[in-house]
Amino acid sequence: MKRVSKLAALMLGSLLVFSMAGCGSKPGTGTETTKSGSEAGGSTDAGSGKILNVHFDVEIASMDPQIATDGTSFEAIAAITEGLYSVDEAGNPILAMAESEEKSDDGLTYTFKLRDAQWSNGTPVTANDFVFAWRRLVDPAVASEYAFIAGIAGIKNAEAITAGEVAPDQLGVTAQDDKTLVVSLDVPVPFFESLMSFPSFLPVNEEFFTTAGDSFGTSPTTILGNGPFIMTSYEPAATSVTLAKSPTYWDASKVSLDGIQYQIIKDSQQTMLSYQNGDLDVAALSGEQVEQFQADPEFHNIMAGYLWYMSPNQTIKGLENVNLRKAFALSYDKEALAKNVLKDGSIVADFAVPTLLATGPDGKDFRETTGTYFETDKAKALEYWETAKAELGVSELKYTMIVEDTESAINVAQFIQSEIQTTLPGITIELQTMPKKNRVERMQQGDFEIGLTRWGPDYADPMTYLSMWKTGSPNNYGFWSNAEYDAIIESATKGELAVDVDARWEALKKAEEIAMSEAVIFPVYQKGDAVMIKTGVEGVEFHSVGINRIYKNAVKN
Repeated sequence: MKRVSKLAALMLGSLLVFSMAGCGSKPGTGTETTKSGSEAGGSTDAGSGKILNVHFDVEIASMDPQIATDGTSFEAIAAITEGLYSVDEAGNPILAMAESEEKSDDGLTYTFKLRDAQWSNGTPVTANDFVFAWRRLVDPAVASEYAFIAGIAGIKNAEAITAGEVAPDQLGVTAQDDKTLVVSLDVPVPFFESLMSFPSFLPVNEEFFTTAGDSFGTSPTTILGNGPFIMTSYEPAATSVTLAKSPTYWDASKVSLDGIQYQIIKDSQQTMLSYQNGDLDVAALSGEQVEQFQADPEFHNIMAGYLWYMSPNQTIKGLENVNLRKAFALSYDKEALAKNVLKDGSIVADFAVPTLLATGPDGKDFRETTGTYFETDKAKALEYWETAKAELGVSELKYTMIVEDTESAINVAQFIQSEIQTTLPGITIELQTMPKKNRVERMQQGDFEIGLTRWGPDYADPMTYLSMWKTGSPNNYGFWSNAEYDAIIESATKGELAVDVDARWEALKKAEEIAMSEAVIFPVYQKGDAVMIKTGVEGVEFHSVGINRIYKNAVKN
């Protein structure tokens, strides 16, 4: 039987608090049959049946569970694929592909019995589908940006495999038989179950993957799901993507929607026109639109877990200087940005770990007993700039900030650009816009100077943010390195701190303090979502951790 430790319960409790108080898993209303994806093809008529029309403001970057890195892709992948666990309305983990789970007394071994379930082509879902997918995740030859999460989950040998020291087949996951999956951990991980619903751990059918080859995940015929929906129309960078209810899904009787149509619209005015014309059922608002529609009964304000921040590339001349970085971090009015530019319920971020993410052993939110950092102080910013100029021997500097081409991101970047240039005379910031996928790729490759980026929590623990800035992390875009910080993260992951709940919690606070003292990032805001949801649409679940929106239980009347 499933047993959850005290810390796990506290962490999962934070999900409940976040979902109920911040995200509003069921904001009054909010929420969506055909052949399998490998057989169907073509697009779904958005005007017929119970098709939920959903707005995305960026393209789906990847439909490969082990390659995807962004929230939009995760949402689409999770709509068609299901892992060992899913989450309930409050964000708590619930059994999905796993029919039962047994956990050893020492917390190091999990044995899962899989339910009788099928892929959308009729092939049974087996334990090997998980073994194959998880080995892909950590295989250095695949070079998944999310390989690190297997180490966060504590899976035996995961970090050694990603480092190239051990072969992928030595990963602590085995198929005892078609319906029995055994997972071995290096250390107990109290939030292990909640991680198992995350897209990186979703299964992949090895035979289908091999047949698809390099085309895997790029079209309906090369995408195979085992979840509530199947993909019937998709291509990379498409502006419209359609899903249909899966007839082979094990829990299909619980799925009310006939399908989902994702519409990628980057312009906010066009988005609202589409919503008002009835072409969208769920749409995001931005800027002035929030004031215009906030009295509408179909308006909902939902606090999200995403932290937006600027990442300085410390290999670029000048940005290695901590005083210059501090000058940047203090130079822009975050309160004015949240209230006058975003207007969507976003809040000022004077931190690296968001509020309402996780509850500690003291029963309090991480932020309640932790300090704040880089509250706007333009006078202090100027002092740091003067010191940096003397240390660097310069009187002016010029940097390019890369920004994704959504209206909201551009508005934020333009505000920050003006603030920095006004507060720090001699600093010039140029903006370069591009699709989100390109922005992410540039930052992953280190081909940038400053990047306006974001991170959404994968699980309810501060480590989902703090692990990013460990030396060598693929998400450590600024190439920062600090031995004391690394030691804390390492110990809290699989050392002495990992088994001392209270000491670990205090150490994570110290880790945040170290990172912020060196201005590893320049925090900007924690995202709030202003969303319009058509009357008659119910059951769309909004989550702050992991998958942003889940549609299995959605209804469109």
